[in-house]
Amino acid sequence: VQLVESGGGSVQAGGSLTLSCAVSGYTSSRYSMAWFRQAPGAEREGVASLDWNGGSFSADSVKGRFTISKDVAKNILYLQMNSLKPEDTAMYYCASTEFLGGHPLVRATYKNWGQGTQVTVSS
Repeated sequence: VQLVESGGGSVQAGGSLTLSCAVSGYTSSRYSMAWFRQAPGAEREGVASLDWNGGSFSADSVKGRFTISKDVAKNILYLQMNSLKPEDTAMYYCASTEFLGGHPLVRATYKNWGQGTQVTVSS
């Protein structure tokens, strides 16, 4: 399984960005995915998740601002980020797993990870 993120960049507070994660290597569509982020010196935290059946979770810090979605035909996971704040600055990673055996926003739940894409929000 390979996950490749793109779409990061620098934006001013209040702006928007859309991250993409291209997925390859799965033989079926029954896998769950999520976006995580990690700021310098901080733990990697779950941002939003989308399971294979369409169920989603979002962290309280991004509810109402970030939206996770997936283009099933293209095998691409998206994270639409609006009303960005300086505290959203981090490396953003997508993750996937075939067996969602834990909380969908916990790092240990996921088996596969991308290399990350940097998001920087200036005030």
